[in-house]
Amino acid sequence: MLRLIPGLLLRCLVFSLTVLTLSVMAAFWYINDYLETPLSGADEPHVIEVASGSSLTKLAHQMADQGLLKHPVLFTAYARLTGQTSIRVGEYQLDSDATPRRLIELLMSGKVIHYQLTFPEGINFREWLSLLAMQSKLTQDLQGLDAQELLRQLGLDLDHPEGWFFPDTYSYSAGDSDRDILLRAHDQMREVLDDEWRSREDGLPYKSSYEALILASIVEKETGVGSERSQIAGVFIRRMKKGMRLQTDPTVIYGLGNQYQGNITRRHLKQETPYNTYLIKGLPPTPIAMPGREAIHATLHPAEGDALYFVAKGDGSHYFSATLDEHLQAVRRYQLQRHKNYRSSPNNASQDK
Repeated sequence: MLRLIPGLLLRCLVFSLTVLTLSVMAAFWYINDYLETPLSGADEPHVIEVASGSSLTKLAHQMADQGLLKHPVLFTAYARLTGQTSIRVGEYQLDSDATPRRLIELLMSGKVIHYQLTFPEGINFREWLSLLAMQSKLTQDLQGLDAQELLRQLGLDLDHPEGWFFPDTYSYSAGDSDRDILLRAHDQMREVLDDEWRSREDGLPYKSSYEALILASIVEKETGVGSERSQIAGVFIRRMKKGMRLQTDPTVIYGLGNQYQGNITRRHLKQETPYNTYLIKGLPPTPIAMPGREAIHATLHPAEGDALYFVAKGDGSHYFSATLDEHLQAVRRYQLQRHKNYRSSPNNASQDK
């Protein structure tokens, strides 16, 4: 009878191994079937958001509560066993045929939905903040702060924010903040300004690259046709060298702030502000807008010539004059005989860049 025990043990062992193998195979089949079965409730494209501070476990249970994912515990257990738990904050586009396996791959890929925000050349910092506030997918960390506190929150050692952010199109995803956009724009402006300053022409009347940035902002606001930027810069630089006042309306308008209602008057030209270049000599204390690279380049590579004046012709371009008499004649011709399509200020949408 003792001889039967080893045979019985062997049969038990074989039976146990068979049951275990079948169980493992069944479990593997079940898990694989689960991972390859389309998500419930996702019969059409769906956007899921991974919030800041969220974990895969929390996300799985949130999706289960929404009826999108079955067995969240099994889902997270599989992700942990395969080392796929690092997910990035943002929004993800979930296709209608998405499965739990594809969901994990998507979350691991970091292929979040991106949005774009464009800051045109020539708008000022207040307008930048308004555009930022309109972006519902951005976290608003800086809204409502005054300029000095905003700069402190950004960690920027600046006296004034105007001019220090590069106009461009910026891509962002849900969870990014207005702070992220402004820091990227500031870094880009620093890079562009430093690059252009290094290659500047000799003999320019600037004490620093910041003064070039100030004039570039004025050139940007005065330019209606992109090809005229260097000519306009040349006029202002020649006036600076001769000790003449810049006498440019955009600086007056900037100094008026909310007082300006769309029409500049003689009273405005006589109103004392640090930005009234009809009264002050030299440059205003800060830029008046965010200039693009072309305006910065023009300010550091002005066109040669003898023009000291220019007047808007009404189509976005300007007439340039070397003498006051010629300028006054141009004023009478173009300013005093305005027609319905007259345009004295830049039209950014149609600039010839």
